[in-house]
Amino acid sequence: MLQELTIKDFAIIQDLNLSFNRGMTVLTGETGAGKSIIIDAVGLLAGGRGSSEFIRHGATKCVLEALFSLDGNPGTYELLKTYGIDSDEDTVIIQRDIHRSGKSVCRINGRLVTIAILRLIGESIIDIHGQNEHQELMNPERHLSMLDQFGDKELFLLKKSYQETYTRYRQVKKAYDKWQNGEQELAQRLDMLQYQTNEIEMAELLDGEEEELLEEKNLLLNYQKIMSALSISYDVLQGDDVNGIDLIGNAMTEMSSLEDIDDKFKNLSEAISSSYFQLQEAASDILRELDQMAYDEDRLNEIEKRLEIIKQLKRKYGDSIGEIKSYYEKIAAELEQILNRENHLTNMTDELARLSEELVKRGSQLSKKRRKVAKDIEQSIHEQLKELYMEKVVFEVQFFKTVATFSSEGAHESGFDEVEFYIATNMGEPLKPLAKVASGGELSRMMLAMKTIFSKSQGITSIIFDEVDTGVSGRVAQAIANKIYMVAVHSQVLCITHLPQVAAMADNHLYISKSIENDRTKTHVNALETAEKIEEIARMLAGTEITKLTLEHAKELTVLAKTERQKQKQIS
Repeated sequence: MLQELTIKDFAIIQDLNLSFNRGMTVLTGETGAGKSIIIDAVGLLAGGRGSSEFIRHGATKCVLEALFSLDGNPGTYELLKTYGIDSDEDTVIIQRDIHRSGKSVCRINGRLVTIAILRLIGESIIDIHGQNEHQELMNPERHLSMLDQFGDKELFLLKKSYQETYTRYRQVKKAYDKWQNGEQELAQRLDMLQYQTNEIEMAELLDGEEEELLEEKNLLLNYQKIMSALSISYDVLQGDDVNGIDLIGNAMTEMSSLEDIDDKFKNLSEAISSSYFQLQEAASDILRELDQMAYDEDRLNEIEKRLEIIKQLKRKYGDSIGEIKSYYEKIAAELEQILNRENHLTNMTDELARLSEELVKRGSQLSKKRRKVAKDIEQSIHEQLKELYMEKVVFEVQFFKTVATFSSEGAHESGFDEVEFYIATNMGEPLKPLAKVASGGELSRMMLAMKTIFSKSQGITSIIFDEVDTGVSGRVAQAIANKIYMVAVHSQVLCITHLPQVAAMADNHLYISKSIENDRTKTHVNALETAEKIEEIARMLAGTEITKLTLEHAKELTVLAKTERQKQKQIS
């Protein structure tokens, strides 16, 4: 649910902080005060199209920020995980900055995201319905997924099983088509693989070889420097004339005669003695290195050639000998497949036939279950429409394919089905696509009936109705108010309304007003208490002049609404 909303320099709003509660919240107030602007701000946080025109006059950018609690919404959790966005605290903070240049910066829990990712995650949390914007319900391409959302665990498992088979089928089909239709490409591939495997085989690469060659090369390149340093060091330590080790030996002899006099002399003697023997060992090691040192120009040339071969192979096949060998194993296996193409094609043909049969089987099971679910939806929608005084309206989920016609060629990620919601709004009229039905109050009621059904299964935590009650009055207005509240039992609902019946049903009432300060319009939002709420409902009933009678009528509406709210909660 939406918990907090901050708006800065957006349209006529300079700085506004709002807190929202669970249940049904209505926004009422003066025309032009900013009711729809608040909803527009939420819409932008859900990934709506931004524009520099939204920025308040005189400002360089607008800043929108909202805090949502996820309420265990699995769809949102999955999206956050997919895009590596942290959600440990069961909340989501969405921020969007729109700059005068048109640049839009979006963050979710502090992480920068694209508009596309913002839209995906935003739409899983917020569902905005306006007079001319009905999102999924008005998009036939989304009807199949909505049908699935209404289904039970059995349908979910059938769809998951189908999709696993479909993924495997597509992989094998893609590989089969490549092998079946790419004769010239395969011939070229065969030549290249043979050349590459031969080149790597002839190199006879050994693990650790490059490091050893580089070490040997370094020694040969520095031969003169090494010989000079070793020779001088040996002469200093143990040359024929006076040398360092003999001198230290003399010192060791002298100091050993003092060991019994004092411990400090004994320590010095032991230190010199230790150094003497270490230097003797070092001199022996230096002599051994001198004996083994030999400069071989032919060996250096051989190393250079070998390293160049390794360098060329690394440039083509990997950054190390290990990677080159891994690449070799991969292409050797592919080469084996191409050389045994007929056997491989036969195996793939058999696998493809098996998967095709399994795909149709699983798709048929899924479709049959969907058709049962569709009947349940139709019945539920008709029950809702009766309560909205549309008892003569016929709603139907139409399937455009029969199960008997399913074949693997017509498969898609969600199955074989193509569905669309159809309605007939008057007796005797033919069914027509819901997306093309007449707009106005009739469409608003149709949408509310569906939203009442789907709000229980879609998992969306916040649903916004922006003046969807336009064009209705009387008993229909009360029926719409009841339906909106029924949705609010399962999801947080924010609703802009001009109907007193809808306002009376709300758990929370926000009044939007405006004032002129320093020749600029400023928006104010006040949460109304019971007495203030009754007065606002009276204003909605009577217009500008509130009479004692309208106040009594407003009180009566709130009492009836309280009873209706309790009734709806018990039903749900």
